[in-house]
Amino acid sequence: MTLPTSFLRTSTCAAAAAACVGAASAQEPLTTRCESAPIAALFKVFGDTGRMPPDLGRFLQNAALQRIEPYKAFDNVYYVGICWVSAWLITSPQGHVLIDALYGPYTGPMLDHIRQLGFDPQDIRQVVITHGHFDHAGGAAALKAALPRARFAMTAEGWREAAESAAESATRPNRWTMIDKDIVLTDGQVLQVGDIRLQAFETPGHTMGTASFAFDAYDGGRRHRAFTVGGLGLNAIKGPEQVEAFIASVKRIRALTEDAADPVTTHLTTHAFSNGLTEAKELLKTRKPGEPHPLVDPKGFRAQLDALQAGAEQRLVAERAKKPN
Repeated sequence: MTLPTSFLRTSTCAAAAAACVGAASAQEPLTTRCESAPIAALFKVFGDTGRMPPDLGRFLQNAALQRIEPYKAFDNVYYVGICWVSAWLITSPQGHVLIDALYGPYTGPMLDHIRQLGFDPQDIRQVVITHGHFDHAGGAAALKAALPRARFAMTAEGWREAAESAAESATRPNRWTMIDKDIVLTDGQVLQVGDIRLQAFETPGHTMGTASFAFDAYDGGRRHRAFTVGGLGLNAIKGPEQVEAFIASVKRIRALTEDAADPVTTHLTTHAFSNGLTEAKELLKTRKPGEPHPLVDPKGFRAQLDALQAGAEQRLVAERAKKPN
């Protein structure tokens, strides 16, 4: 999960990843204000080594530090996630779509956040889950119990990965259960709820079952093409083929940002620290009429994708150099 170049230039803690890691080790906690740079720096260490830095682990387990207020990102899109994991509510008068389920102690409060924003969770008709890791799928069972009218959707491999991950957690303190398979997404499939048209893309790499989603976000009378990349990190890589798939997916998404007819301009990320969303959303509070929307940043999104590709190409060299077991 790499910060885009535009954010790195403006971050006081991200002049170099090593500087952020040193800062993290010298202070407790890692951050009290959900700043993107120190979180991203330690996730880079996690992705590069496969080992969770202790400072990061303590931060992720601190429920008080994970709480952030929900907010209106666009006229029809709201952030209802926590500090380190996003969840997005896309609304319409005929019903809503929720991207990702969060996990454990955060799924219930997410429903409270939706009510706080003025919406009834019972009006959620679709819950789409980007991939089978616990932080995105772990809350599915609680949501299914709370939202009996909602349908749940993942790719076929996503459903398999989630079931496997949940089963593997059975002997761990933070065990979780996965719901039975519901809607199986295919590449290019469009889910429609009212006037919401959510297009699914199979984007393997972070996991082989990862899905990403494109949809419209409205700002006054202006429409923006938004995109949620379903998986950003290389922290669960099982071989060079998976890295190759990740690179292909990143290239495919980047091409969508240059589509002549309807380019993607806005990255509504699965992890706010990955592109400085936590800081960018603060600009919504002081934005004046007529000013550009701070979350619409096609140049920044392309820079983030380029950085992800560059990092993955380096990782691919390392994976290919490993001796077979």
